[in-house]
Amino acid sequence: MQRRTLLQALLLTALPVPALTRAATAPQVDVYKSAGCGCCEGWIEHLQTSGFTVKAQDVGDTGAYRKKFGIPEALGSCHTALVQGYALEGHVPAADIKRLLAEKPKARGLAVPSMPMGSPGMEGPRKDPYDVFLVKADGSTSVYRHYPQS
Repeated sequence: MQRRTLLQALLLTALPVPALTRAATAPQVDVYKSAGCGCCEGWIEHLQTSGFTVKAQDVGDTGAYRKKFGIPEALGSCHTALVQGYALEGHVPAADIKRLLAEKPKARGLAVPSMPMGSPGMEGPRKDPYDVFLVKADGSTSVYRHYPQS
């Protein structure tokens, strides 16, 4: 029975869905960013291309949102976001956000500290290795996914 359900789910994800339906069910990501930040705009575009609906708001202090959402300051970056109750800090790839929303761990969210070259929104001639951290409910972290240098 589980196998059949899994096959049905896989089949449904492969079928084309009208754009209007997709937009209505796409998770909304609320982004709090600095005005005029090009890499934040690049990350937002990455999310939209990956099927997320984004509502961006320019704020004077992204650190206030980081604190509000329980992300340690040491994990800070140039923007903070919220999706379905999870905090997102920095240039977190859309694939990792989708995994987070599917797995629903008991956690505060995901963080990519700083602004690593090669992460979404930070594309360029160089691609540095970086980690996406899972920020657990108690504030501790573990590596959620490692992206190697290429």
